[in-house]
Amino acid sequence: MVVTIKNFAFTPADLTVAPGTVITVTNQDTTAHTLTATGKEFDTGTLEPGKSATITAPTTAGSYPFICTIHPFMKGTLTVS
Repeated sequence: MVVTIKNFAFTPADLTVAPGTVITVTNQDTTAHTLTATGKEFDTGTLEPGKSATITAPTTAGSYPFICTIHPFMKGTLTVS
């Protein structure tokens, strides 16, 4: 599973994965971003342009909203089922 950050948006912004799925997050934008769960279940840390990181989906089923902590208007939801 891959999430791309570009044009100040997550693609896909809403995704459904199995528990424990490893997700690669790639920043293809011109500025730094994060992909951070609002409940702090996962966090890429700051990703500079052109960089990637991985996160692991929680093992508990549920809905996990996430944002970019640098640009909080960027939002998405990770659903674990």
